[in-house]
Amino acid sequence: MTIVPSEAATPPSAPTDKGIGPLLRSWREQRRVSQLELALRAGSSARHISFIETGRSRPSEEMVLRLAEHLDIPVRDRNALLLAAGYAPHYPETPLDDPSMDALREGMERLIQGYEPYPALVVDATYNVLAANRGIIMLLEGVPESLLTPPLNAMRLTLHPEGLAPRIRNLRAWRDHLLAQMDRQIALRRSQPLRALYEEVAAYPVPDPAEEDEPIDPVPYFALPMQIEHDGRVLSFISSISTFNTPMDVTVAELAIETFLPADPATAKYLQSQIS
Repeated sequence: MTIVPSEAATPPSAPTDKGIGPLLRSWREQRRVSQLELALRAGSSARHISFIETGRSRPSEEMVLRLAEHLDIPVRDRNALLLAAGYAPHYPETPLDDPSMDALREGMERLIQGYEPYPALVVDATYNVLAANRGIIMLLEGVPESLLTPPLNAMRLTLHPEGLAPRIRNLRAWRDHLLAQMDRQIALRRSQPLRALYEEVAAYPVPDPAEEDEPIDPVPYFALPMQIEHDGRVLSFISSISTFNTPMDVTVAELAIETFLPADPATAKYLQSQIS
């Protein structure tokens, strides 16, 4: 269950567009915010925002950070905005195995271990698995070693035809949910690695509707469950994703803890009998 080391931190690359103007305009248009609305949010003027976007004015470092905050720009991309404006990155990117991250790592390990017997894992921005508890390991029983070679990827493990996909009884619905989740994150983060992962897993074959298992007896679930076969029975889980509030480090900003809550009493009872 030990959290795997992360790669060494690398400074964000400078944007291809010249200056901050095109980059800021791109984020503003993606968020569907007018120059006037952004100016009102940031305590500036539409004229000043226009001058920044056209390169006629260079914003202060404080203004760059304020605009990024009001456009809800991810921490990594805020550093890119600062570089484009001629300033140093504001947010560090500390490797997860750095000694300064000891408290964070230990806290996440205690959290997912304390969630047992229910499954829980920690992933990064591209769904690489950094830590997992025994509940997750139990669900991965029978997955080929080729898919379990680090770095493990949660999306690949779930949707690959040799991974968990053949055991997921409501694969089409669960697949649609995961792809929609990734699509929203791509729109928010504009991450090329995440886009590449999306294109890979979206291309995995999906069984024809006629080949899928019959739906399980309807249950009034409060959210879409993942219904997965394990050892001759069907387990139902509702997933929940937690992130860190007000992160000040790129690595921390991109961490997510996903937990799986039993969606019915039978699943809870089974897990408690398997993991004690």
